[in-house]
Parts: sequence; C-alpha cells; structure tokens
Amino acid sequence: MPAPNIRNRHEAAVRGMALGYPEAHEDFPWDHRAIKVRGKTFVFLSNGEPGLSVSVKLPASAEGVLQLPYCEPTHYGLGRSGWVTATFGPRDAVPMDAIRSWIDESYRAVAPKRLVATLAPAGAAAPARKRLRPSRRPSRPGRRAE
Repeated sequence: MPAPNIRNRHEAAVRGMALGYPEAHEDFPWDHRAIKVRGKTFVFLSNGEPGLSVSVKLPASAEGVLQLPYCEPTHYGLGRSGWVTATFGPRDAVPMDAIRSWIDESYRAVAPKRLVATLAPAGAAAPARKRLRPSRRPSRPGRRAE
C-alpha cells in the first residue's frame, strides 16, 4: 500500500518531530501513519480527517492532558494504557509546543532505555542526541595486554 499523503503543514511538522528521534521510522497500519521505534509505535497520525489527529502514549501526563477540550482517550482500548488522541479541525490553532512535549514523553515511554539515554534530559527543546559509545569490557586484574 502506498504511503498516505501529508495533508497539511501541521501534520508535516509533527511527522518531522517524531522522525527526529533515534531509530524512528514510519509504518502505515490500518490506513494511519504510525511512527515507531524498534517496532513499537509512539505516535499515530490519522489518515482520514481534514485537520490533524495525533495519538501518543502519555503515562505521566495523560490525566492532565485529558482535561483539554480537544483531547480524549484513544479508541480501540488504547486509552486504558495511557494513550491520548488530540484532534484539531482545519482552522483550529494547534499547540505545537505541547505536541512536541507529548511526542517526547511517548518516545521515552516506548523506546528501549539505551536509546532514551542518548537524549537530552526530558523537557529539552529538541531531541538532542548523545553519541553512543561502544561498550568496553572491564579489564581483568592480572591479565597482560598482548
């Protein structure tokens, strides 16, 4: 199936934010754009609405975010696991800073700890990455280098 088109600048911006994380990639299950890390989805973008619909996993902030008028628990039972969907019409103001922080929380909730460790501390403006260093085995006492 061909990839769904990006319909507006907000969707393009959200897609770009999510794909900026280490090992993030797109998939297209159920006619939705899914951004995944190592096979686990951390962002869904809807493919059937004229505005923008973003679903993210928010284990820490879901309760507060659900108080916003444009947010609801994600359908299909995902809301019970902390997934929240924000839906905006074509002329609605889209809080991109909030969405950026939600994507960050969702990535950190889903990604392996090793990948999360490469990020700047939570709350930083962008997913600044640390350089991954090769692991070093500790030297054993009494063993000579050859």
